[in-house]
Amino acid sequence: MILLYRTDPSNPDFTELVKHLDAELAVRDGDDHAFYAQFNTMGFLKYSLVAYEDGIPLGCGALKEISPDTVEIKRVYTTSQSRGKGIATKVMAELEKWAAELSFKKCILETGQNQPEAIGLYHKLGYHRIPNYGQYSDVFTSLCFAKEIG
Repeated sequence: MILLYRTDPSNPDFTELVKHLDAELAVRDGDDHAFYAQFNTMGFLKYSLVAYEDGIPLGCGALKEISPDTVEIKRVYTTSQSRGKGIATKVMAELEKWAAELSFKKCILETGQNQPEAIGLYHKLGYHRIPNYGQYSDVFTSLCFAKEIG
């Protein structure tokens, strides 16, 4: 059974999962990784989530406030050996639920064109493409998505 634990970015399991995420993204993004990494610092995150099975951390995600009604979903990751079990879907659903409880009305997110699994997941969960926002506005390798939650 998957347990979803709401926490903050200082949680050691969250930070360890993010290290694995960053290592995977360094391979996928290649020379572009340093550019993207600047937008994935933990400093602006207040809310994070870790998914556990039998006490083992298998996945994570986080929320970053963008405006009073919009939150950005960040740092979504599932360990390679745990993929295909629906963990990312559960993490996303819990992040959306948490965001709604915090009175946000919309979730936005960015992913890279080299992450087809993530793109497929976001489409499956009802996210739709939007124009690239903020720091991703002029980044042609970024794909931005949104979903109304409230």
